[in-house]
Amino acid sequence: MNERDILKVLEETGALLNGHFELRSGLHSNRFFQCANVLRYPRIAGRLCDALVMRMSGAMDVGKVDGVISPALGGILVGHEVARAMDTKCVFAEKQDNKLVMRRFTIKPGERYVVAEDVITRGGRVQETIDLVKASGAAVVAVLVLVDRSAGLAKFEYPTFSLLKMSPEVWEPAACPLCAEKQPFVHPGS
Repeated sequence: MNERDILKVLEETGALLNGHFELRSGLHSNRFFQCANVLRYPRIAGRLCDALVMRMSGAMDVGKVDGVISPALGGILVGHEVARAMDTKCVFAEKQDNKLVMRRFTIKPGERYVVAEDVITRGGRVQETIDLVKASGAAVVAVLVLVDRSAGLAKFEYPTFSLLKMSPEVWEPAACPLCAEKQPFVHPGS
């Protein structure tokens, strides 16, 4: 899949929204990624995650991987589909007291994991997930994300692969051209 195909799929499924949005940060933007909208279509989600695994496999030999781990909530379906494509187990970390923890699963020392996520902006949840894996004595092999909306600025100490790198325009509310045109904004969930 090339970038044009991926953008088309994201737009057709409502995962890439165009309009006037107030982001969680308080900034305004003309685009918003709601990857849950593409993930509600299992065959499409499977194709995207297959392509993501192929990108990683084409660039590096991952060797034996014991599992795929994702931060809840957005990364769970991506992690599941990546694990299916890699024929390995899938686990996820959950928020507890606003911090990611392993509540349902155990990571064993010496295991090797791929970290999977739907969208990264600054990469905070991915880094928290990496830290959980390392604290368990396990190793991270690579990071896979559907959309890197940092346009490659979010960095990790592991090979990172995405289907799409993009950085939507953002503005402070006082400098927002959409506000100047008196266009109402929405605050989408994430």
